[in-house]
Amino acid sequence: MVKRKSASNSDSMEGWNYEAKVLEIEGIIARIEAGQLELEEVFDQFATAVEYLRQCESFLQQRQQQVDLLIETLSDD
Repeated sequence: MVKRKSASNSDSMEGWNYEAKVLEIEGIIARIEAGQLELEEVFDQFATAVEYLRQCESFLQQRQQQVDLLIETLSDD
């Protein structure tokens, strides 16, 4: 199974979990800081963490838009 890296649409977010990604990012950071990785692995893991951060940012932006829409809907009533 191939995972999509882009979080630009809701299909790629199916089964995706914000808290799980944050834990993965924290784990990557901990391994990097602890010196548990070879240099090449550090770069690979760093790239992975950056991608996860982008996914998290996209997720939060989408949810913020939903909240803004709901607030706007309430204000219109």
